[in-house]
Amino acid sequence: MELAILMLTVGSAVVEIKCGSIYRLEEAYTIFLNGEERGTTQKVVTSLFNLSPDRDYLLQLAGEDGSIRGEISFHTKTETAVLNVRDFGASGEGEQDDTVFIQAAIMACPPEGRVVIPPGKYRVTSLFLKSNSNLELEEGAVLIYDGRPGRLPILPGLLSGKEENSFALGSWEGEAADMYAALFTGCGAENVNLYGKGEILGGASMEDWWSEENRQSSPHRPRMLFLTHCKHIRVQGLHFSMCPSWCIHPCFCSDLGIYDVEIINPEDSPNTDGINPESCEDVEIAGCHFSLGDDCIAIKSGKGRRAQENPVPGSHIQIRQCFMENGHGGVTIGSEISSGVHHVTVRDCCFRNTDRGLRIKTRRGRGKSCVVDAILFENIYMEQVDTPFVLNCFYFCELDGRSDYVQTKEALPADERTPNMGELVFRHIYCTDCHIAAAFFYGLPEKKIKSVIMEDVRIRYAKDARPGLPAMMCGVEKMCRKGLFFRNVERLCLKGIDIRGQESEAIDAADVDVIIREVQE
Repeated sequence: MELAILMLTVGSAVVEIKCGSIYRLEEAYTIFLNGEERGTTQKVVTSLFNLSPDRDYLLQLAGEDGSIRGEISFHTKTETAVLNVRDFGASGEGEQDDTVFIQAAIMACPPEGRVVIPPGKYRVTSLFLKSNSNLELEEGAVLIYDGRPGRLPILPGLLSGKEENSFALGSWEGEAADMYAALFTGCGAENVNLYGKGEILGGASMEDWWSEENRQSSPHRPRMLFLTHCKHIRVQGLHFSMCPSWCIHPCFCSDLGIYDVEIINPEDSPNTDGINPESCEDVEIAGCHFSLGDDCIAIKSGKGRRAQENPVPGSHIQIRQCFMENGHGGVTIGSEISSGVHHVTVRDCCFRNTDRGLRIKTRRGRGKSCVVDAILFENIYMEQVDTPFVLNCFYFCELDGRSDYVQTKEALPADERTPNMGELVFRHIYCTDCHIAAAFFYGLPEKKIKSVIMEDVRIRYAKDARPGLPAMMCGVEKMCRKGLFFRNVERLCLKGIDIRGQESEAIDAADVDVIIREVQE
């Protein structure tokens, strides 16, 4: 067994247990720190809390038979001061507005200091993060987002009159727009750790943020954690629920790590995506659990003229050891990807009861910088996923999304508006109880998907499979127990494909230039 430290703070650590398991370990392990028993774990990515700053630790994991299976040494960070928000006037009784008292502690925190939110209920509006600080929500600490009208700051979409020279704060679905400030907002912050076993309650419901009249209102719905132009940010261990919209939304950020976080929203809550990194680079998401009403993770890079003329792609993003359930997509790329997305790896994850598993969506008009390339999905298990693989170049969810320009299946001239799908690799993926189709890939006839490689993919269908639409595009009929469907691909490589229970042929491919096929039927 190999152990790796993913994150260290003054009082916590994240360890990854590398033993071949996905998300959950096959047995419970007892945790020993410097010879002292510290509980048990059955998670591959495990958080350690209540550590002392500036101290050496030896972490050992013992199996059920008592033998030591793995160990690793680490040293916690040093700290300059500890600031308890109760000392600044926060009551923690859930009645008074504790925002200004917690914000005072954050602003007063010296570099490398720690702000502690002890057990209690804290009603807050919007808090802003400060560089070079640690913010810890102890177990039993609950932040309750008070989003009543007139109480939330507004993040302007644009801060100057000249759009080409402006700095965008607020955003909505890939474009600059006024937006209510999140519970936690970071603007240009660096070296921040936000962690703990505490809870963050968004307080949204169908009577307010999720109601029809508020879904597209301006200012737009807030996030729970919004980061813009931030660097070296780490988030660990927190539990988020009842989010008004996207839960964690970093924009134009680099060196971002999110570990052992849980995001829970109702299955029918609109736009309650889990983590949406937009135009970010060097992102690591590991050990997180999602159960919500939209995409669990959605990688984006903006849309419209600003994104096309000054592209900032999403790149070098790693997602692993996560458990996604009940969302529209497990991991989605798009649809707002006008700046492109490249070098994304998703491995060692479990998807259950999501509409799609691995989902890429784009459309004409995203622009020539919309290049999706070097994408790898590997070692993934899916259960009760309607359509495990979807690539849709005709995504219709916009005002002009159903126009002839976007939806025609005839080849149009490739120009500066045309997106480009590069190489996509899917291997060691095992799916049970599928419903609609094993895969649905529909590229543009004028700019075909460059390369799709599928190796060691196993598909099984549900006995009571229900029909449905595999992708959000016009002109597609309902399917049920469909095999692998491909349209407009330059090179398709299928090796070790095992599909059983489909109602038609295993492979339905048209307008594919080259097919390398090795299929078990």
